[in-house]
Amino acid sequence: MLAAQRQHLILQELEAAGTVRVAALAELLDVSEMTVRRDIDALDAGGLLLRVHGGAARTDSFSALEPAFASKSTRELAAKAAIAAEAVRLIEPGMTLLISGGTTTFELARILPGNMGLTVATNSLMVANSLASGVEEDGSDIRTLILGGERTPSEALVGPLAAQAVRTLEADLCFMGVHGMDPQAGITSPNLLEAELNAAMISASRKLIVLADATKYGLVGLAGISPLSAIHTLITDVRITEAAGDALAALHQAVGDIRIAGLEPGPDGPAAGALIPPPGAEHLSPPASKGQ
Repeated sequence: MLAAQRQHLILQELEAAGTVRVAALAELLDVSEMTVRRDIDALDAGGLLLRVHGGAARTDSFSALEPAFASKSTRELAAKAAIAAEAVRLIEPGMTLLISGGTTTFELARILPGNMGLTVATNSLMVANSLASGVEEDGSDIRTLILGGERTPSEALVGPLAAQAVRTLEADLCFMGVHGMDPQAGITSPNLLEAELNAAMISASRKLIVLADATKYGLVGLAGISPLSAIHTLITDVRITEAAGDALAALHQAVGDIRIAGLEPGPDGPAAGALIPPPGAEHLSPPASKGQ
């Protein structure tokens, strides 16, 4: 088995279990423990896992550990694409948008319409690069403002320079990716400076739109950004009903507008963009966009 194949299997085991042991991987892969340690070292160097004593852990296993952009970008691809597509439906011509760092917000940046006269302010290097590519390749008319600062593992810029810049802005919508969301802790980040900047982005916007697949529910990072009640719209995937379980009613009470991305229209189920109704109510249809 090639090293790339072994490392792929290691990441699969890690995604399923959260942590893995060297001895167990050696038996599973039918290789020596030394070979497994070398593979773990290589994956750790690439930011795809965290090497720990006797094995490895997923990079999101600890509240203060910030996963690298590369490690997050390979997860939940279908959900992120669907969430981004639903988020675009909220955008109107001429809007000013604040877009935070994150892999789901990056998916949004990739599909932003380039003919609506949008202004985008972002602290994400990946979002800025995507928007710049759109200008060069497709003639996009999106105006991009980059909030400068110190670079994080998630390819975001944070710190006092970025915070000072965002406080001078007035945005229509803030699209924010989060490390975790929890009924008690609210939305959180493993990075103190990023949490501070994200809070400033919320204050500078009329509405906060959180883009988070269901795996983010129940995760709590080191630093709080805001309570769930600050969220105007949460766009997630259909697994949120299972992830939240009995807490779904409390989640809905805190966030009135919860939208399910990626559902196929059907006679017996909600269409894409359907709202999660309050407990006991029927599914609601997506609201008509302005001008219709």
